[in-house]
Amino acid sequence: MRKLVVIAFCAAMPLAAQDQPQGSQPKPVPAPTLEKPGMAAPEAKSEKPAKPAAPKPVNPDAGKTVEEIIARVNNEIITRSEYDKARQTAVEEAKSECQNRCTPDQLQTDIEDRQKHALRDLVDQSLLVQRAKDMGVNVEPELIKRLDAIRTDNKLASMEELEKAVSGQGMNWEDFKNNIRNTLLTQRVISSEVGSHVTISDEEVSKYYEAHKGEFVRPEQVALREIVVSTEGKKPEELPDLKKKAETALKRVQDGEDFGEIAKRLSDGSTKSQGGFLGIYKRGELSKELEDKVFQMKRNQLTEVMETKQGYLVLQVLEHYDEGEQSLAKVKNEIMDKLYSARMEPAMREYLKTLREQSYVVIKPGYQDIAGGGGSEIQEVSATPEVTKSKKGHKKFLLFGKRSGSASSFK
Repeated sequence: MRKLVVIAFCAAMPLAAQDQPQGSQPKPVPAPTLEKPGMAAPEAKSEKPAKPAAPKPVNPDAGKTVEEIIARVNNEIITRSEYDKARQTAVEEAKSECQNRCTPDQLQTDIEDRQKHALRDLVDQSLLVQRAKDMGVNVEPELIKRLDAIRTDNKLASMEELEKAVSGQGMNWEDFKNNIRNTLLTQRVISSEVGSHVTISDEEVSKYYEAHKGEFVRPEQVALREIVVSTEGKKPEELPDLKKKAETALKRVQDGEDFGEIAKRLSDGSTKSQGGFLGIYKRGELSKELEDKVFQMKRNQLTEVMETKQGYLVLQVLEHYDEGEQSLAKVKNEIMDKLYSARMEPAMREYLKTLREQSYVVIKPGYQDIAGGGGSEIQEVSATPEVTKSKKGHKKFLLFGKRSGSASSFK
């Protein structure tokens, strides 16, 4: 079965794990399902009294599914299998984002960096999702829209067909939905609790521009976005409908819809998750035909539907930079993004640090270094049953010990 195409929130992400705005979120997995041990068969009756048989040793884990727990975040757990899946997702995300734009060494460095933070990111996501629930955040309407967009992108007639397609790729439907739900919850918390408090004034933008004018002396360049309707592997009789799809996308943008949103929904290109953003190009970096066309265009102008070897293409000139020092008006959004990102990252780490200090975050010995770093409150605990730890304002709960009827352990 062909792999489903999933629209992402922050970056491109495989169907098995949806993205967040700045990165990839691992797929939450339910706590291990445990089976009750089988009962011993009754002994056969005998007319003569028989000497009682010596009791056989009983394996307490017989018939149970054993999962290694490597972290507990309040009353939620993170298992080794979730961590392994997050590390694999990191590889897939790095390869997807790097596509022909990185050297092998750069790709490997990116993979190692993402994998290094995989457990920390799992802990962070658990904290954010729990915070969203505490805040009473409801993302069900957005979840329905997101699922419907995935269904549409994959040309499926109904939600039942989408469920079958997801299940056909070895994924649990409820887990699939919950993964998207958690990403939406995480986004909402970040926006409300962190992003809304990070503001950039026009004065700050102007001050940065005046102090860094050298950054904005450039050759003539164009920033481009694309919508691609692929024709690769298609039959000749399918081409008219595909061209019509590209023309429909163009018409919707011309009628006022956002180019980036249309690209996310309708484009088949690898840039769809970034709203179709291709990059910034100087003269000589595009084919002669495209260069002659786009370098004559102004900001926000659109090409007609163009036929290429890969499919039908629509381009938008997001910005046209003249040669020389760029005006503040042309680079204002660029400066705002740079200043916002510079403030958002430390604000986010500080917010997550606060969440950790207000929570029980316990990491299995041997995993602490990759679970938090910095000043995060990461505590080590032994695997002794019925160990509890209390903190002011929070209820006690079991830490890594076995619960009655549970086979989750450090084994």
